Amino acid sequence: MTTSKFSKYWTLLIILLVAIITVGGIVAWSRYSGSQPTEISISKPPSQEQLNKIYIGGAVNNPGFYPLKAGDSIEALIQAAGGTITNANLSGLKLYILPEGEEEEPQKINLNRAEVWLLKALPGIGETLAQRIVDYRHQNGPFQNINELIKIEGVGTTTYEQIKHLITVAN
Repeated sequence: MTTSKFSKYWTLLIILLVAIITVGGIVAWSRYSGSQPTEISISKPPSQEQLNKIYIGGAVNNPGFYPLKAGDSIEALIQAAGGTITNANLSGLKLYILPEGEEEEPQKINLNRAEVWLLKALPGIGETLAQRIVDYRHQNGPFQNINELIKIEGVGTTTYEQIKHLITVAN
């Protein structure tokens, strides 16, 4: 009799352990399924000073290096890059943080995508010239090369020489 009671308790104990493991597995799987976004946070944020620079490229309006500070969200970084293009697939998001000491490439402004506010950041380009660039693009289609910029009234050779290393017409 003692052997059957002993075996009965072990059987009940094993069934109970299997049930606990099964329920725990189901709960863990439902809480951490791949369809839900994963939040990335820094456990002990450093000061609000600039931590580093981050390259944002691909399906954004103005790819390039942007300052990265503690507390910056991915959405804020994408907005700093001019937002995403119309058919952007955000499920393939990749980040590259520039290591300290590595030199960054100069950021270029895409004449075919940049809005007035961004074009105004170029040396020698104010509100009026920036608007003319956008108007030219809307009337004549995308720029085929950066030399077309000289066709715009008010953009002379001197201005073009100042900014040619800062602009692109890449898609």
